[in-house]
Amino acid sequence: MFQATNVISLPTFVSELSRDTGTPPPSPPPMGAGEPVVVEKENETIGGAKKEEDLEKGEVGVEEERKVQGNDVVDDHEESHLSGFHRLNPTNPLRIVINSSTRVATPSPAQSQSQHPHTHTRSTPTPLQQPQPQRATLNSRSYTNRISLFLFVLHIFLAVALVCFLVFRGVQGLIQESESTRRKEKDVLKYFLPQVEASSFMSIILAFIWQGSIRKWPTLMLHFILWFTFVISLAAGVLLICFQKPATDGVGVCFIAFAIGNGLYACWVSNRIKFCCKVLSQSLQPVSKFPDLNKPTYHVLGVGFLWISLWILAVIGALNFYFPPLTIMALVLSLAWTTEVMRNVVNITVSRVIALYYLRGIQSTTKFCFLRALTRNLGSACLGSLFVPAIEALRIVARGLNLLEGEDEFMFCCARCCLRVMDSIFRNGNSWAYVQIAAYGKGFVNASRDTWALFEKEDMVSIVDSDITSSICFLTGVCSGSICVIVVAAWTHKVHQTFTATLSLLTFFIGYLLTRIAMAVPHACVSCYYVCYAEASDKRLFDKTIKDRQDLLKSGRDVVPTPRGFRRYTRT
Repeated sequence: MFQATNVISLPTFVSELSRDTGTPPPSPPPMGAGEPVVVEKENETIGGAKKEEDLEKGEVGVEEERKVQGNDVVDDHEESHLSGFHRLNPTNPLRIVINSSTRVATPSPAQSQSQHPHTHTRSTPTPLQQPQPQRATLNSRSYTNRISLFLFVLHIFLAVALVCFLVFRGVQGLIQESESTRRKEKDVLKYFLPQVEASSFMSIILAFIWQGSIRKWPTLMLHFILWFTFVISLAAGVLLICFQKPATDGVGVCFIAFAIGNGLYACWVSNRIKFCCKVLSQSLQPVSKFPDLNKPTYHVLGVGFLWISLWILAVIGALNFYFPPLTIMALVLSLAWTTEVMRNVVNITVSRVIALYYLRGIQSTTKFCFLRALTRNLGSACLGSLFVPAIEALRIVARGLNLLEGEDEFMFCCARCCLRVMDSIFRNGNSWAYVQIAAYGKGFVNASRDTWALFEKEDMVSIVDSDITSSICFLTGVCSGSICVIVVAAWTHKVHQTFTATLSLLTFFIGYLLTRIAMAVPHACVSCYYVCYAEASDKRLFDKTIKDRQDLLKSGRDVVPTPRGFRRYTRT
């Protein structure tokens, strides 16, 4: 079992030990104790379990190592001297000589410090002691963008107060004002209010039809929306022009111009439709795992319908107040911001549910995600709702100028500057940020920067920049608004022609806003698909759709048609 490797006579060992430690030599040992002491090392054939136990014990394993002579165990008196040897300084020459001939486990720094309290040794950290990178927390309890949250809450209080006051003024005008004022308000209630309520109800029905159809037939509906919006907006413009009124002619020309632009856009993005259909189909697959994912949309649309009903009564009351145009404009801006916040609340709710599924494999409860979006992440939704639509619109204009850029340096010198400025702003405020806002509770600006940095790191900027999902959601809202215009304009022209142009614009606005709230569900799913793919190190939940697209772009077999940089012209 054991093999002798080094033999030291006991008197020599004791004298050297006494000289090194400064202690007097002990009394002579009893008879038979002066025989050689054999320090054994373990045979390498001992079982692996015993070796692992000794390694875990460290220096304790050294002290408990058996010391034998032949087949006899060394007596207790000699063990006392050997224990004195273990108390020697590790740099002592005797300790070094003995250790060099004895194969033992290396003591850990903590155990060495505990057994040598008088010795100050500097230990180097093991790899397990190195700081490990921590994952971003998914349960942040801080409120994001508190200033914008405060401004929105203040705006809601002021808007509610103004609406209640204007409703009171409307009722007062019906009871106490002159005959002409009462007749005017009665006409508005009779020929204005029913159309608005009908368009609101119809918009909600259309919103759920669009959303359900896209979830069931994503590929078919994407093509259908692109071209049906062109047809229906053109039809609305032609109908308004047929009324042959100056106001309706102006609104009709706007619809026709938009329809032409929509048709050109549908032709422009035709080579991107196939990839967008794949992404839309893949991103909507997790929705079936969460049957209550649409409940926040029901609640928000219900609140939106009630608020619009009160809002239109306030518009009627504004006719009996000072500066009616300015008051109505303030009400319109308030309604736009409020409904946009509602849409982003749904967006953040769905984004958290889907992002937790992708990043951690968690099937979270939609109710708690909705409550979180209404409380802790509401400030980011308010800030994003205030700036993202303007940023995206200005970025489209800057890209349009870059497309028209020609050789004339003076005429188009602003195109490059505008595009550079808008790209810089877009990095700090974009709609992709809602995924990280929902998942990690980040502020809007930080989430925008981090998300765009992820896209740049994974070489996905050209892919996400050419995605047309947001355009499809926008065109869906336009399609619902155009349908409302056709129905309401024909109805109003029959009963009260004076209100035709005004109601056409108002119902289009309401139909667009309510439809965008419902379309936040597929939009959030697509955003989560891109962002979580860029963030997830383990991409088992994703297929090769994005990777294949990256390979096509790198190989040059596919080109993103929209310019993403600045065009440079070389002169010969």
